[in-house]
Amino acid sequence: MDILLSSDHDPGGVPDEAYDDMAVFEVTDATFDEQVVKNDGLTVVDFWAPWCGPCRMVGPVIEELAEEYEGRVRFAKLNVDDNQVTAGAFGIRSIPTIGFFRDGEPVGGVVGAYPKDALQEVIEDVLARKGGEA
Repeated sequence: MDILLSSDHDPGGVPDEAYDDMAVFEVTDATFDEQVVKNDGLTVVDFWAPWCGPCRMVGPVIEELAEEYEGRVRFAKLNVDDNQVTAGAFGIRSIPTIGFFRDGEPVGGVVGAYPKDALQEVIEDVLARKGGEA
């Protein structure tokens, strides 16, 4: 059995059904369309970078929310340094940015290190609406 180091990890090689078993999964320029745009339901995407202090504060909050909303909301992370095409396509200029995608379409987002209760409020609002901006 091979052990993958994090630097060896290729999210493009993970079968789609495996993402359903991950609380928060990584997306890249190569996998964003397949894992977010072509997905039904609500997907929350954490646009972040390893050097970003506020991003590191939001990371554990995203993990907690992913566990709490398991089965209802999908949670993904996109490293903006390594995936500039996707970050640019969505106009990500500041991080952390938390983007909300319903049925593959962007329906809003928040910028900054929001506390867990504030993110929960936004998620609940997006879940309660059929469409529109967050």
